[in-house]
Amino acid sequence: MVAHAESFGIAAESFIELVSRIDPVQWVDPGLGVWNVRELVGHTSRAMLTVETYLAAPPAEELAIPDAETYYSEFVGKYTDDDAIAARGVEAGEKLGNDPIAMLTAIAVRASAAASAAAPDRLVAIGSLGSLGIPLEQYLRTRVFELVVHGIDIARATGLDHRYPASVLTETATLAAAVAVRKGYGDEVLSALTGRGSLPEGFSIL
Repeated sequence: MVAHAESFGIAAESFIELVSRIDPVQWVDPGLGVWNVRELVGHTSRAMLTVETYLAAPPAEELAIPDAETYYSEFVGKYTDDDAIAARGVEAGEKLGNDPIAMLTAIAVRASAAASAAAPDRLVAIGSLGSLGIPLEQYLRTRVFELVVHGIDIARATGLDHRYPASVLTETATLAAAVAVRKGYGDEVLSALTGRGSLPEGFSIL
């Protein structure tokens, strides 16, 4: 099995369990930024959908992103557009249809199966990067990160009590700390985590 495929499956399952408890009347409530709850869930579902989509496409020809830390510290800001991300979230929310849980469950099953069946050395071609890629196991680390971070956003927006399993929370927090170090914020984050300082309002590693 590809490294991190199990973690991806755990994160996806926990995400669906959370979303299954959303009251139908809450789907139009504010979610995050410009998104309502449905659109936030749709955006988060893309963390699963892209795994399925990218693995159905030809592998990347060249290694461009060696690990998840590089993905977040160097490539996300350079190759992503906030307006385009927002629009894709709205579209993904609409595509969830009248039975979002059934749709999400089907996506999770297909994506997890694809990740587990893929070759361990598979290079994943990411959208606009074309032939440039990232090792599958490292891409799955980013998908766990997205599912967990946005799952927390969804729980806060809906008032639901939800905790991801400790294993994927640990992976996500570890990746976030590593990205902070890559971006030069290691001292500040470590000081905050050990009670020796605080982070500025609105601080983000992304």
